[in-house]
Amino acid sequence: MPFATSNGARIYWKLEGTDDKPALVLLNSIGTDLGLWDAAMPALLGAFRVLRLDTRGHGASDAPDGDYTLAMLADDVAAVMDAAGIAQAAVAGVSLGGMIAMELALARPARVSALALICTSATMDKAAWQDRISKVRAGGTAAIADLAMQRFLSPAFTAGQPAVAESVRRNLIAMADEGYAGAGAAIRDMELIGRIPVLACPTLIVVGERDASTPFTGHGENLVAAIPGAALERLDCGHLAPLEAPAALAGALRAFLSPGPDTQDAAETLFEAGLKNRRRVLGDAWVDRSLANRTPFNAEFQAMITRIAWQEIWSRPGLDDRTRRLLVLAITASLGRWEEFRLHVRAGLTRGGFTRDDLKEVLMQTAIYAGVPAGNTAFAEAAAVMKDIEAAG
Repeated sequence: MPFATSNGARIYWKLEGTDDKPALVLLNSIGTDLGLWDAAMPALLGAFRVLRLDTRGHGASDAPDGDYTLAMLADDVAAVMDAAGIAQAAVAGVSLGGMIAMELALARPARVSALALICTSATMDKAAWQDRISKVRAGGTAAIADLAMQRFLSPAFTAGQPAVAESVRRNLIAMADEGYAGAGAAIRDMELIGRIPVLACPTLIVVGERDASTPFTGHGENLVAAIPGAALERLDCGHLAPLEAPAALAGALRAFLSPGPDTQDAAETLFEAGLKNRRRVLGDAWVDRSLANRTPFNAEFQAMITRIAWQEIWSRPGLDDRTRRLLVLAITASLGRWEEFRLHVRAGLTRGGFTRDDLKEVLMQTAIYAGVPAGNTAFAEAAAVMKDIEAAG
C-alpha cells in the first residue's frame, strides 16, 4: 500500500489512470474515506489520471491525537502529490475536502490548476462544531452518527439505497474517534472566507439541491460571491454528491476541467478520441479491418459513427463499459441485428468486458421482453461465437 509521510503521519493514497491524462486529485468529506468516490471513478478515469487519498484521521491513514488544521491537511495533500510524482493538478473536494482544496490553492497556488468545490463552505458554525468534537471525544463517533447521517444523505436516497446508507454509517462509527475529532477541529478553526477572493485558478462550485449540511443559501452562495469568476453547478443530491449523483458529478467535473478542442481541429480530435474508444472496446484487429475497408463511398459514414457513437456516446460519464456492452447485446438481439450482436459478444468475452454468466442473464431477460424466438436465436449465435473463441485458443 502506498503511503506518504507528512508532519509525522502516514497518509494513504491511490493513483489510477494512464499517464497521458491530466491529473485530478479527489478529497473526501469528514467521516468518509477515498471509497466515497468509487461510483464516479469509471466516468472520471476516461478523462483524468486520478489521485485519491485518505485524509489524516480517516481510512488507512494515521489518526494522531490532537487538533488538526487546514494547513496541516493541505500539507498532507502536497506530500501525497509529491509521492505520486504530480507537480500540478486540478483538485476536487467534498465538504472538508473542499476546504482543504481551498487552503492548498491559497498556500501553494502553483500546484493547483483548477478547483472544484463540492457541497462545501468557507465558514461554519464554530460552536456547533465544538459541540460535535466534544461529543466524539466523550462518546466516540457513535455519539454523533445520527446527526451526521441526517446531514450526509438526503432522506430520499437513504430510503431508496438503505444498504449504501448503512455502509456509510458503519464506516463512520468504525473510524478513529481522534481522527474525526481532529479533522472536526480543522473545520471549526478554518479562516477561509476572507482569504479566498485572491484565488486566481478556474473554480467550479457544486451545490446539492437537497444538501442539509452546506446548502446554497449561506454556503454555496458565499463561495460564488467571494471567488472571482467562479462557475456554479446545481445537482439533485444531498451532501455526499459522489454517492448520490456520481454520474452527474463526474459529468460536471469533466465538462469544467477538460479543455475543449480548438474549433478548427474539433472533428479530427473527436475522430481520434472515438477511434481510441473503438479500439479499446472492439480490439485493434477488428478496427484495422474496418478502416482498411473504407471507400470513398462509406468513408464519411465511418468517420461519423467513430465521432458520434464511439466518442460522444461511449465516452459519456453515466454508464461504465460493462453496462454499455450488455445493453448493446440486449438491443441488437431484440432487433435481430445479428452481425453487430456477434461482434459485441466476441469483443466482450475476449476483452474482459463481461462473463459468460453475464451474457446468459442478459439473454434470459431478452427472451422475456423481446420474445422467445429472439432469445433462442441469440443463444445460438452466442454459442457459435463461443465455439469459435475456444477453437482459436
